[in-house]
Amino acid sequence: MSNSIFRILTLLILAAGSAQAQLFITQIGETSFFSKTPMENISAVNKKVGSVLNTQTGEIVVRMTMTDFNFPNKLMQEHFNENYVESEKYPYAMFRGKIQPIPDLNKPGTYDVSAVGTFDLHGVKKERTLNGKLTVQGDKIILQSDFQVALVDHKIEVPKLVFAKIAEVIDVKNQFTLTKK
Repeated sequence: MSNSIFRILTLLILAAGSAQAQLFITQIGETSFFSKTPMENISAVNKKVGSVLNTQTGEIVVRMTMTDFNFPNKLMQEHFNENYVESEKYPYAMFRGKIQPIPDLNKPGTYDVSAVGTFDLHGVKKERTLNGKLTVQGDKIILQSDFQVALVDHKIEVPKLVFAKIAEVIDVKNQFTLTKK
């Protein structure tokens, strides 16, 4: 994610909060996905995911560049970018929402949280509630979530010829370690 885009995201979240807001940020969050089928498993990881959390309002933005996903096989990576997510046309995926409830961030521990917001993938925005864990560890906040994405929900078409090789619903995992800005 370019620094200028990340700064814009930070400003958007900061503008939504009060003067007492604290921002926690990462530009090296990790998102991975897994597609399991009887014919072939497909996995990829993106370790350049940006995220900003406004601790006052609970607002969170997560943004990733689709071409930053790395696959064990270059041909899979090429097909992913060219044929499925169409990275030239839709270069980014983004989630913008609010964490609920906001735990006491002055108290170390792990808390169950939900983020309610809009997930934008392949040019299709969907309202989503993502469940996960928020861990307060000193001056760091660690966010983890696992969720599923149905390809049909985001108009990602899979040709019938390879339909048995790609799951209709993809498992997604996120882990972000955010530090105070």
